[in-house]
Amino acid sequence: MVREQYMTATEGTHIERPENQCVYKIGIYGWRKRCLYLFVLLLLVILVVNLALTIWILKVMWFSPIGMGHLHVTKDGLRLEGESEFLFPLYAKEIHSRVDSSLLLQSTQNVTVNARNSEGEVTGRLTVGPQMVQVQSQQFQIHSRDGKPLFTTDDKEVVVGTDKLRVTGPEGALFEHSVETPLVTANPFPDLRLESPTRSLSMDAPKGIHIKAHAGKIEALSQMDIILQSSDGMLVLDAETLSLSTLARGTWDPAGSAQGLYEICVCPDGKLYLSVASEDTTCQEHSHICH
Repeated sequence: MVREQYMTATEGTHIERPENQCVYKIGIYGWRKRCLYLFVLLLLVILVVNLALTIWILKVMWFSPIGMGHLHVTKDGLRLEGESEFLFPLYAKEIHSRVDSSLLLQSTQNVTVNARNSEGEVTGRLTVGPQMVQVQSQQFQIHSRDGKPLFTTDDKEVVVGTDKLRVTGPEGALFEHSVETPLVTANPFPDLRLESPTRSLSMDAPKGIHIKAHAGKIEALSQMDIILQSSDGMLVLDAETLSLSTLARGTWDPAGSAQGLYEICVCPDGKLYLSVASEDTTCQEHSHICH
């Protein structure tokens, strides 16, 4: 409480004016003061609670100078230890696993990896689903450890770069169209079978076709004719014994007719030719063919 006193004086006189009884109060008093103290106390409590929650979050999330929990920030990028779950898409330039463990990508639906260009368009996509694995790209390649292409496919052709292509299925390999290959072999013990159940089987080569069985026999079975044809050259059957066991034998009737049958004759150089069958051999009559 401040009391102010105003006095005026004139020259030569001293007159004291009556005392003014006005009182001015400075500050907050009463219920306002109590509300202010309560508000300050409430702010102090909130500050303490926020500080405690911040310390608890830092402790629970394992915040440290090098990262958060299993996520560490290094000069090469981010390093994540253990299993993690991503609820939204993950964008990264490279993903590597540790040296002593494999990289596992797991999802309840499918795992999709997309590659985009500068305009955001998808240029390549790998989708691993519960039923199949789909690859959407202009070209798909599989390389060996030393960089050798093992398998390459695009919209024009499929290239297998391995030294040997092995089909282990019990039914073999099924080709709906032509097959171009320099060599077809089987395992050492199973037989090699080239079969066309409902159509013809054709083998063409610009220089030659070699059929070889190292420890067995070669069989050619057909419902109709088997044609061995060489457009420029000769057909060579190189064997110690040549057996044609099911050839029909002609019978000589009293009229002297051989019933339109022929006999097979062999030239000294191994060439075969046909001669009209008769009661005796007629190969000598047509031996001029050998010259």
